[in-house]
Amino acid sequence: MTTTSTPTPVGLLSGKVVLVTGASRGIGEAAAHLFAREGATVVLAARSTDALDRVVAGVRDEGGTADAVALDLADRASIRAAVDHVERLHGRLDGAFNNGATIQQPGPLDTTSDDDVDEQFTVNFRAHWTAMNAEAALMRRTGGGAIVNTSSIGSRRANPALPAYGAMKRALNSITETAAVTWARDGIRVNGITPGGTATSMIDAWEAATPGIVAQVSSSIPMGRMAEPREVAEVAAWLLSDRA
Repeated sequence: MTTTSTPTPVGLLSGKVVLVTGASRGIGEAAAHLFAREGATVVLAARSTDALDRVVAGVRDEGGTADAVALDLADRASIRAAVDHVERLHGRLDGAFNNGATIQQPGPLDTTSDDDVDEQFTVNFRAHWTAMNAEAALMRRTGGGAIVNTSSIGSRRANPALPAYGAMKRALNSITETAAVTWARDGIRVNGITPGGTATSMIDAWEAATPGIVAQVSSSIPMGRMAEPREVAEVAAWLLSDRA
């Protein structure tokens, strides 16, 4: 497998307050460490508070500034409360990385259950809608900012293996583009990233449900391997920075 080196931090996010959702594992956890190394004060949100506390402790051990807030993406009040918590802690929000996903039970369209569709709608679409509106409201009061949403390459093409997931991520792409146009005059930039196969626990769950999927996905990638979570976080860091 090809290995990648870790770039030297250059202060891309120095002085910025950044909220990271889904920060207890995978891409969100990698982003927590990376953003802090790049100079951000991070507020990390996730449902699993024990795992989140571990990530916060790790960031602090590395010399970064981090706090935790419990967040249930299925609960709109919880999302708004997390953004309010950022305001109480720091008085502003400069960046938000809306990251976090669930995987539906893999299978074709006609066997995907109503519960799977509802879960994907709640977590992968409505949660982002609620989060972006709350984040933008705070950013508007404090001079603007940047928002990055994590979508998926599965939103860009037919997705027979994960139809509900792909559909909701495609809907997320649409509201991301709309938000970018709507809030540009407020000094708020909104971008989405659509990673391909990334070595996270979500992929592990998919492999458990569909043995061989990791090898199948890896073989379809020109580099012959999946992305590492840090590599996706690097893209988000740049998009949240003033360089973007």
